[in-house]
Order: sequence, then structure tokens, then C-alpha cells
Amino acid sequence: MSLPQVVSRSEWTEARRRLLSEEKKLTRQRDALNAERRRLPMVLIDKDYVFEGPDGPVSLADLFAGRGQLIVQHVMFGPDWDAPCPSCSKAIPQMTPTLFEGLRNRETTFVLASLAL
Repeated sequence: MSLPQVVSRSEWTEARRRLLSEEKKLTRQRDALNAERRRLPMVLIDKDYVFEGPDGPVSLADLFAGRGQLIVQHVMFGPDWDAPCPSCSKAIPQMTPTLFEGLRNRETTFVLASLAL
């Protein structure tokens, strides 16, 4: 690994100020892009999506469980697979009751979805 050039403190300060200016410009651009994304129109869901839950069929609206937001994480796990996709399922062991309580406090429901039976 090659190391950066060694310079005086004043040269470093000037280089850091130039970089900071570029970082701030990028932050402003990212903020503007995020605001534009938030202004995208919504799409009316007029199809009946039905999921198989632990207690039987569940509609998409039911997945919200009365909350304003829904996070759906798709886990690739086909009905004929022995195990889920390692990348898709890597975070599952970190999902604790405290995590879900925090989401509920933010009016959010979290759902894992796959084709596994």
C-alpha cells in the first residue's frame, strides 16, 4: 500500500479545505436528489396482493398492521431450497424484539417475505 505524500501543516490545511468544499458540494447535491425522490408521485395499488402468513392468507394492507409505514425485506428462499440465500438472511439473527419495538414506536411494521413454505 502506498502512503500519501507528507506535507507541511499549512499545505495539509489548504488541501483539507479544498476537499471539504467538494464534500459540501456533494452533500448539497445528494440532499437535492433526495428531496426530488421524496417528491415522486405515488402509485395506486389496485391489485389484490395476498401473502401466506403464519395464520393464513394476509393482504398487503394487512401487512401494515395498522401502521403508516411498511418495510418488506425479500429473502430469496425457494420452496425447494434447503436454506435461504446467505446474503439475504445474514441480518436475520440480529433482529431482536427491541429492534421491532423501535420500529413499532415509529409507526413501522417490518416483514420478511420469501417463497419458502
